[in-house]
Amino acid sequence: MSGKIRIGICGYGNLGRGVESEIVKHNDMELVAMFTRRKALAPASNVPVLHVDSAREWKDKIDVMLLCGGSAKDLPEQAPAFARIFNTVDSFDTHARIPQYLQAVNEAAISGKNVSIVSVGWDPGLFSLMRLYMGAIIPQGQTYTFWGEGVSQGHSDAIRKIDGVTQATQYTIPIESALQRIRNGETPDLTAREKHTRLCYVVAASGASLEKIEREIKEMPNYFSDYDTTVHFISAEEMNAKHSRLPHGGNVIHMGQTGGGNKQQIEFSLKLDSNPEFTSSVLLAYARAAYMLASKGEVGARTVLDVPPVLLSPLGGEGVFGLV
Repeated sequence: MSGKIRIGICGYGNLGRGVESEIVKHNDMELVAMFTRRKALAPASNVPVLHVDSAREWKDKIDVMLLCGGSAKDLPEQAPAFARIFNTVDSFDTHARIPQYLQAVNEAAISGKNVSIVSVGWDPGLFSLMRLYMGAIIPQGQTYTFWGEGVSQGHSDAIRKIDGVTQATQYTIPIESALQRIRNGETPDLTAREKHTRLCYVVAASGASLEKIEREIKEMPNYFSDYDTTVHFISAEEMNAKHSRLPHGGNVIHMGQTGGGNKQQIEFSLKLDSNPEFTSSVLLAYARAAYMLASKGEVGARTVLDVPPVLLSPLGGEGVFGLV
């Protein structure tokens, strides 16, 4: 491998378009091809746009393939298949299923002698790193994660997979009273339902059962069943006018004590105008790391917790010393 890191994109939804727009800010990378199942596309880049079935033909032309499909149904099938062919980076975000997902991708990546970095983004991803750092530094403490207020791409995608749904946007909303209790120094045991609510806006196909769609949303495991969830059915015109932007963010807060009984509080926060563009930027940083690991002959799947931070930077090696 030499020259710029050759990047491929699989999936041309919000995340794929985000990668396409953000890669120009990474001088050591170039986009060489995009793959999709969609029939009609209007890409911003002057690169080939091909059907996903032709990806194998690009095995020796792409250094890292960024998998930009949804976590509900796309990535569990696509990631192991692509890991046998390419070095890959993905944003699988179903926390409860990451161990099994990692194992499946690891087996495929080892078989293909490739490197795959899974569950990359800001949560899982950057927030995962913060939880590790905080708990390691202040082991006698408790960590809390709050998401939003913002649009969850993974949850919105999961709703769109339901039969009868044509469009969907889901907002994750932190319960302000719970967040304030933590910042005031309390360390309560909070359930998922006590920390967040979920608000869904859905456009249903003509003739679809609204009652059935709402029930499927509210009973969906790993996504909505553990939360107080509100579903509003709206028109496509209202969806496009009021719910087309993709803001998000959140906080990781760790409360604990050091030896003298002194309270210590660590907080990491994000406030994002564009969730997909920011997530794309994280994917690209880890694509650089995947490329470097593969260059050293390593194989197999990893999470962000397994990747040395120095590999994320284009400065590399001694170049990052100025950041210390």
